[in-house]
Amino acid sequence: MNFLDSGLPGQREAKLKYLNADFQVMREGDFVRCGVTGDPIKLENLKYWDVERQIAFRSAETSFTDFLKKYRRTP
Repeated sequence: MNFLDSGLPGQREAKLKYLNADFQVMREGDFVRCGVTGDPIKLENLKYWDVERQIAFRSAETSFTDFLKKYRRTP
């Protein structure tokens, strides 16, 4: 599967605006993409996102790993 493939046959990618405790649907669809892995995430399974960067995460682990990369200080 390539990054441009939907990953979910017959379904459309949604466009969301991520808010602090919710999200707003800007374009109807069935899934969004993880901002780190590119994996499709069904909207009913979406639980983790970054409001500041407006990206979704497929899991808490992916979110935390991305957080560590973003804030890790190098000597």
